[in-house]
Amino acid sequence: MAKSFMPSISIRKAEYDPERKVLSVWFVASGKQYEFEGVPSETFAAFKAAFAKGRYFNDHIRNNFRYRLVASDSDHE
Repeated sequence: MAKSFMPSISIRKAEYDPERKVLSVWFVASGKQYEFEGVPSETFAAFKAAFAKGRYFNDHIRNNFRYRLVASDSDHE
């Protein structure tokens, strides 16, 4: 089961699937959803606990895990 939270002004939502080790992140400004592969549960826990979630994401997740664009808000209009 995926865990989710509403983290910051730049990240609308994040969900984590611990079995697949996939972190899904939805961004506020672009409306895009990305999946990051191979994310350890410890990294998700630290991301969830971080005070500045956007900064944690940029420092520890972006460019550190393989990712793919899943969807954007415009895909659903």
